[in-house]
Amino acid sequence: MLQEFIINLFGKTLTPLANNFQQKLNSPQLTQQQLQQKLFNQLRQTDYGKQLNLNSIQDWQKIPIVQYEDIQPHLTQLTPDPILFYETTSGSCSKAKHIPYTKSLLNSFNRMFCLWSQDLIHHCQFKTGKIYFCISPKLGNCDKITNDADYLNPVLRWLLNPFLVTVPNLPNIHHPDVFKEQLALTLLREANLEIISIWSPSFLTVHLDYITKNRETLLNQLHNNISPHRAKLLQQTPIPWTKIWPQLKLISCWDNAQAKPTTNHLRNLFPNVFIQGKGLLATEAPLTLPLINAEGCLPLLDQVFFEFLDTENNCYQLHEIQPETPYEIIISQLAGLYRYRIGDVVQVTHYYHNTPCWEFLGRTANTSDLVGEKLHTDFIATILDTLPTSATFRQLIPLLSPHPHYCLLLDTPPPDTLATHLETALMESYHYRQARLLGQLNPVQLYHSADMRDRILHYHIQQGKRWGDIKPTPLQTTPLPSLDVLLNHQSCYLERR
Repeated sequence: MLQEFIINLFGKTLTPLANNFQQKLNSPQLTQQQLQQKLFNQLRQTDYGKQLNLNSIQDWQKIPIVQYEDIQPHLTQLTPDPILFYETTSGSCSKAKHIPYTKSLLNSFNRMFCLWSQDLIHHCQFKTGKIYFCISPKLGNCDKITNDADYLNPVLRWLLNPFLVTVPNLPNIHHPDVFKEQLALTLLREANLEIISIWSPSFLTVHLDYITKNRETLLNQLHNNISPHRAKLLQQTPIPWTKIWPQLKLISCWDNAQAKPTTNHLRNLFPNVFIQGKGLLATEAPLTLPLINAEGCLPLLDQVFFEFLDTENNCYQLHEIQPETPYEIIISQLAGLYRYRIGDVVQVTHYYHNTPCWEFLGRTANTSDLVGEKLHTDFIATILDTLPTSATFRQLIPLLSPHPHYCLLLDTPPPDTLATHLETALMESYHYRQARLLGQLNPVQLYHSADMRDRILHYHIQQGKRWGDIKPTPLQTTPLPSLDVLLNHQSCYLERR
């Protein structure tokens, strides 16, 4: 088959690149030192670097550890290379971030994709290569389409294009129900689908639920675009998904932190499919990639220089970090971000070729992220300050059950319009809006109790926190399994709105 020949040829073409990366995994300290020197030399050529008065690599510590707001005034001064464009990300707060992209940064993303692809081709026997890349449409008033393939250069996109399973006329789809319908029809038409690449696993479970609930309507629309055998399978309860897509070999999605339960659910739905956890990928840089033999995710150590902060703000390099210790990642990359706080927390699980594999633990203490919505404490604090309520205690908490959603806890009864007011404000966040419109998050709910502050305090003490370490915040970033931990408190007087 022509497709299988092309896939295998592509894999063989990438083998030298993969072998080179494997060699670098044997010497992570040396590889990182060489990259650090390259980044340092690049920084010294910029106006930003000249302001720091840097002379040698020993001055690395003079470079401040920064967040986006710190470098925003210097965006045009960060790199000597031409800036091709600024990639906009909604960020965790209300304001968008504009990340400069250069040819070198795009090459980093492409390198990650090529290494990942070669590893999969080497270990999996793909025949059709048909792949669905998660593409989020312009829903409601959102102003962009997000596509995994956008990170690839034109040559790779051209090579990949014949294998892509795409929703027709996607730019003109603005309603979530229309998108769900068209995506369901697209996936059901493709009997030879081999790969599904998504971010949050709930993106797929939501659409499988949609297919289950609307199977009769979908079958009527499919007509002759689905075989009689698959049509009959679609009418079974439960639907045998592995028989609907008998060629499916790989589902790539998040499988750490809050995504674990949903990923395990996917493993039950697709028992014979390899479900691989994604590496860490941010708009700012590609961070890690999964390799099958490594049984985990490895840092892209020849493209990004990594530093790690422990809970005491001690800073370590890649070769110095220890297993079972949480670290916040600090990155320096080839497009001009130096010692940049990415906002992710990881820990070492094991080693592969002398290089540590990481497990993603979650976001830093100021961000909540159930399904990719990335709500930031500052954003929530601003919203809570504008709410029409007399409550003195206000805290938004993430809940995992019965379906992921957020709850606002109050110490006085809320006005009837408060839930609508709050949901409207939350929908100003792009990622939250997408998750709500696609059904990955349920609407925000309200709960109030006169002793709400005491209930929250009691919960944290039960979790082992010391009284003096418990500080009220507008947003609790660690999710509760359900509201039962508060409802079942003995002095419970909690009302739901």
